[in-house]
Amino acid sequence: MESLAEIVVQPPHSATWQVHLDRSMWVGGVRGLMLQALHPLAMRGVWQNSSFQEDPFGRLRRTADFVGRVTFGSPQEADEIGRRVRAIHRRLRITDPETGATHRVDDPELLLWVHCAEVSSYLEVARRGGLRLSEGEADRYLREQRASAAHVGLHAEDVPGSCAEMDAYLKHMRPRLKVTPEAVAAVRFLLWPRLPRHLRLLTPAKPAYVPFGALCYYTLPEWARRMYGILPEVPQGAVTAALRAFRAGMNALPEPVHERAFMPATRLMLQASRDRLAAAGYDLARGLKGLTDPRRRPPA
Repeated sequence: MESLAEIVVQPPHSATWQVHLDRSMWVGGVRGLMLQALHPLAMRGVWQNSSFQEDPFGRLRRTADFVGRVTFGSPQEADEIGRRVRAIHRRLRITDPETGATHRVDDPELLLWVHCAEVSSYLEVARRGGLRLSEGEADRYLREQRASAAHVGLHAEDVPGSCAEMDAYLKHMRPRLKVTPEAVAAVRFLLWPRLPRHLRLLTPAKPAYVPFGALCYYTLPEWARRMYGILPEVPQGAVTAALRAFRAGMNALPEPVHERAFMPATRLMLQASRDRLAAAGYDLARGLKGLTDPRRRPPA
């Protein structure tokens, strides 16, 4: 029988599974993009090297695929996607229009900002939405995410591994952040996205997305919302209530229904993970989320 380390990158009882299986991740993902956009060089890197303007959802789904593979995939799958991402980043460059200087996309400072904006958003949104994690479990989540950071080329010891370290890092970065025209455009795209060609049939339902985009925006830190100033402020108690309602509704969806939002390759990876875990003796009667219950672990 395979060992657990050979089956998945993170074990089912990890803090990472608790956070990454929570459907509030969709809000956390968009919030993370909005936060990342406040770093001028990081935002220009996205603007100059991706199709974000035409397909913001594509970027979100590709991020979901990466997160899924380094959480639920096999070690081989995680290593493979890490090599792929590092290879793409190595060949991309960013031109700073203010100075004319050229920067590497895989600059450690940029990679660290993108990582921290992303994982801090996942954690903050999940906990605010009602996921019960103790301070120790929240710290453990960030420590576990150092492995994810290593897949994109960062040194684990350089990445915040506790809530206190993450708070200190974000405070340190705030003087370097700026609202650029690209950042404003990116947030407006995320609030009212232009649907890609293959989703144009959904255009009549597009207004239903607006409350979701606004919810993502309002979960940003107060200082970030103040920097953007795109939407008027609303009571944060109402934001928390809306987030909890969204999370409850999404968490009620059966796994097969929810996973239709992912790319086909992501769905295949998740099914392969289920198959490996079932072969190792795990009870998947309640799906992947059910495995976070210690009682669902196979006998030693």
